[in-house]
Amino acid sequence: MDFIHIVEGINDLFTISNKKIFSSESGITYQADKKVKKVGYCVNLTLETIEEARIHGVDMMVTHHDAWDEIYGLREACIEKLREYGISHYYNHLPLDDCNFGTNDSLLTKLNLEIVKRTHEWEGLHFGRVAEYDDEIEFNELVKNMENLLEEPVKYWRFNDNKVKRVGLVCGNGAPTACLKEAVENKCDVYITGECNLYTIQYAQFKGINLIIGSHTFTEFFGIESLALKLNENIKELEVVRLNEEHYEANIKLDKNKENYV
Repeated sequence: MDFIHIVEGINDLFTISNKKIFSSESGITYQADKKVKKVGYCVNLTLETIEEARIHGVDMMVTHHDAWDEIYGLREACIEKLREYGISHYYNHLPLDDCNFGTNDSLLTKLNLEIVKRTHEWEGLHFGRVAEYDDEIEFNELVKNMENLLEEPVKYWRFNDNKVKRVGLVCGNGAPTACLKEAVENKCDVYITGECNLYTIQYAQFKGINLIIGSHTFTEFFGIESLALKLNENIKELEVVRLNEEHYEANIKLDKNKENYV
């Protein structure tokens, strides 16, 4: 299968209202000069996930994140490794956060929550949600559900005694207090995201909203899995495999000797 044909097939899954923004938030990192038979998916493009792709005999990687600019030199190193192994790469970031099969919607569906509002708008894309349970549940039950779903421990803070009915969610990096503020304004009982800092915790305490912090990677995993499975449905001759990633973020957050990381 031609690589560009597959990319076009992925892009066709999205409703694109602003081509400029879509192109700036998704695209091709490297195109190898060969046909694609096997696609590997994961959240991050790193040297480690590229190595996973090589081990699995993958011809094309599909990820949520491109190599992060903040990790200086990583993009160049990844392109060099992709070229060495002859592996093409495509990523889709904010459009996948926004769409109805993406990161936020997929996680909420797994938690049996019903979406009531799209939130956290940027350039016409919404990277957050407000959702509700049909019946209230205990906060500790939601924490347990999160850990079972993500297959990793989460950090949590209880700043009110209410049962959970309404949940605010920003998969990935919802640490800025401006993100949490929107959940507060929507009268959420708990806010879930994949990053936090001192301000996130103190603002949650100040406003009396409970807080659950998973990892950036695994709060977003179900969105990229959903995209890969849709691709597989539409192009049945492709073989699609999951590429494993380390749960290193959760380990950092829960290291008792490194509590300042949280």
